[in-house]
Amino acid sequence: MNKSPMPAQSPPPPQQQKQQKPKPARIHPSPKQQPSVARAPAKDRTNAGDLKGGNQIRLSYSDALRRYRHDRHDPDWWKQHFTVIVLVRGGYYYWDAGYWCPAWGYNPAYEYYDYDGPIYTYGNLLPDQVILNVQRALQQLGYYGGGLNGSLNAATRQAIANYQRDAGLIVTGAIDAATVESLGLQ
Repeated sequence: MNKSPMPAQSPPPPQQQKQQKPKPARIHPSPKQQPSVARAPAKDRTNAGDLKGGNQIRLSYSDALRRYRHDRHDPDWWKQHFTVIVLVRGGYYYWDAGYWCPAWGYNPAYEYYDYDGPIYTYGNLLPDQVILNVQRALQQLGYYGGGLNGSLNAATRQAIANYQRDAGLIVTGAIDAATVESLGLQ
């Protein structure tokens, strides 16, 4: 067998280079995209946009809790990763697959959260509106005796936990889909 090296090929003449077809672009999914999350127009980040439509996935509370991270990021990071970000009461929240979550670091001047975790939402409601509706329903059922203020404080979380226990739900002390449905709020 002849093991002589292959001769090096010289580049094609300039006329042949122009005649070659360009290779199609390779499409790589962006790590920023989250196809399971409904997206509102990027320019208006002050309202919740249309959260009702299309192909949305609603996570379970345990999945939402696993997905949520108490990580601080600047506004640019938040805007690159989540389209819907709102200022409610004393803090910014981002919307992710059916839950509102605190957006830590979005604006250090507004970082007051009564509850550090996901809050289930329904019907295009902001987190304080969902909390207020849950408080009202729990008050009518005799579980909550505090003020109707839209705050997921310790008294509200305890009332939710008591209701969940009595209703045979998984006790989280948080607003989740099963609790909202059981209260008849959807």
